Amino acid sequence: MKLSLGWIGDFVDLPDLGPSVPFEERVKATSKIREELTMAGLAVEGMKFTIPLGRDIDPDEIVFDFEITTNRPDAMNHYGVAREASALYDLPLRPIEPKLPTPQGKSEVTIDIQEPDLCPRFTAREIRGAAIKPSPAKIAQRLQLIDQRPISNAVDATNYVLWESGKPTHVFDLNLLEGRRLVIRKAREGEKLKTLDGVDRKLTPEDLVVADAVKPVGLAGVMGGFDTMITERTKNILIESAWWDPVTVRRMSKRHGLHTDASHRFERGADFESTIVSTNRVAELILASGGGTLVGDVIDVVARKLDLAPVELDLLEVRRILGEQLSSMEINRILTRLGFTMLPGGEGSYLIHIPSWRLDVEREIDIIEELARLHGYDKFANTLPSYPGEVRDLPDARKDARMRSSLLALGYNETVSLTFISKEEAQRFSSAVAIELANPLSDEASVMRTSLVPGMLNMLAYNLNRGSDNARLFEAGNVFEDADADTKSAKKSVNMPRELKRIAMGATGNIDADVVRGLAPGAASRAISFFDLKGDIEELLAHFDHWELGYDAQVADYYHPGRAARAIMDGATVAQFGQIHPDVAAERKLKQDVFIAEIYLDRLYQHDLRQVRYEALPRFPAVERDFSFVFDGVAFEKIRHTVTALGIVELRSFVPVEIFRGEKVGAGKYSILLRANFQSSERTLRDDEVAEWSAQVTRALEELGGVQRA
Repeated sequence: MKLSLGWIGDFVDLPDLGPSVPFEERVKATSKIREELTMAGLAVEGMKFTIPLGRDIDPDEIVFDFEITTNRPDAMNHYGVAREASALYDLPLRPIEPKLPTPQGKSEVTIDIQEPDLCPRFTAREIRGAAIKPSPAKIAQRLQLIDQRPISNAVDATNYVLWESGKPTHVFDLNLLEGRRLVIRKAREGEKLKTLDGVDRKLTPEDLVVADAVKPVGLAGVMGGFDTMITERTKNILIESAWWDPVTVRRMSKRHGLHTDASHRFERGADFESTIVSTNRVAELILASGGGTLVGDVIDVVARKLDLAPVELDLLEVRRILGEQLSSMEINRILTRLGFTMLPGGEGSYLIHIPSWRLDVEREIDIIEELARLHGYDKFANTLPSYPGEVRDLPDARKDARMRSSLLALGYNETVSLTFISKEEAQRFSSAVAIELANPLSDEASVMRTSLVPGMLNMLAYNLNRGSDNARLFEAGNVFEDADADTKSAKKSVNMPRELKRIAMGATGNIDADVVRGLAPGAASRAISFFDLKGDIEELLAHFDHWELGYDAQVADYYHPGRAARAIMDGATVAQFGQIHPDVAAERKLKQDVFIAEIYLDRLYQHDLRQVRYEALPRFPAVERDFSFVFDGVAFEKIRHTVTALGIVELRSFVPVEIFRGEKVGAGKYSILLRANFQSSERTLRDDEVAEWSAQVTRALEELGGVQRA
């Protein structure tokens, strides 16, 4: 938003910019003003000089490009910035006081507000016998300086007032208004309005219009009508300034695809009390340039008052928030310069009355923010806030850090996805009851996520669709379940949802020998497999103390049957992982194998982190024995559990070495070579002991249905 420094100077004498100040000092002062306004919250993104080379600097030819936040429509004009500068530099602010001649006669124009909730105030003023011609040079120059195109003195007067004080106004050709009457009403079904941009717009009862006795003549707060616009033939002018409901203006602007300077301000909240002064200011400019007669007093129809509730300001709260005490004099100076009114309240407090142009100020903290930014953030001491307690890690902080660092070391990149998913995805990837949002962004984000899997699949698909074929990702976050889904509690709507911690992992593409274990350096890369993911899961789970860790194939139906597993630690499911089901992959148009894993941290974190303990290497030799058996569909997990249950203390490990399937073994059967490692830390084992233990293992395997091979 471009604003002229000279125009701002009409209302406040900015420091070090006077004609008696040397040229170099004025240049420095301009840069300093830019920096100080930015520090005060009105960010100056750029600065432009329009001065010919060799000529002295004139503030009226310096343009600041402001970045005004959407909550500050009061500062989207020269007078609003001048008010801020007045408070910043403690300088007097010159008010806008239009000087008008004595009105002649009485205006016959009537105003009828039929929608007081949407238009609580409407002000108008009549001028007769004015000449429509180009604007005076100063007005035209100032408008051009901020990239506004001069049109005519009457239209330019409304634009000038908009950029001067921030209040949108409009001028009608009075002779083209049927019945000399303005009616603020909802549009009727089938009505049309040709707006100033020459477009015929079909109106609906959702539109608020300004109409004459017969037809709509303007889209309220957005754009005027073509049929009543000012032309060179216009002699009699009706000026209007109103206050429009921001939500209504916003909806009309979006519905008709019209974003104007007027709608930009009305959407954010205009000044309710500025309608009279803005109307008089437009009249002053038109009379000064085009002559004419001011007819009748100002017509000001107030259907209902808009009063901002006062805010109580506690000086102790000011000190608590800002870290130091501002004097009552300093507080009064800042707030008074900004237009606030201070009245004594209780002990150590004030009652602050909010000016009509500051709709963004509603609470005590808003007042404190005004004090902080105008006092100067750089003036506060660089100290940490006092805290009587002590800083403690969250209960799971160390476990979270261990999991995150391990995943990064394994080659996974951390990601973040939305916490909202669709109802269909919630039902597809979880059996929990989802919590629906009261005001969802879309149907695809209508419930709180019950699983991290949909987000992980979306992120993997995003990478694959953009040519990134190799991806290893993880996300740590919460899932949400309805805690009272199975109850009939009358208080269900006020209960908090259950939040459960999860980690989701996703992998697709190839792995390189240089970065992933299991391949010799220099070997060709290969596709990621189920066993790579299982190895990563084992690495993560190994960080936690446990008695027993096993795996089975009882997984959710969105996993590939036969290529997925569930991890069970001390009787509780802590993870499930594997290749995604082909049907799910087809639905999401995934053209290569995708592997995912879910780790249930709320269950896993019931185990303590494994402490690294020193254990001396055994002094006595180990003894290995191999067992070759044929089994019919028995899972190795059952084999391992059976052998472990024998309770042989000296059995240090029992692992599969080779597996063979084929016609010689038989359909559905497999031959497996198992290796047992026996060792004692106290003595050398005897042959008869090892033979007895081996016999126990053999009998246990035979009881499982295994047939020992010769």
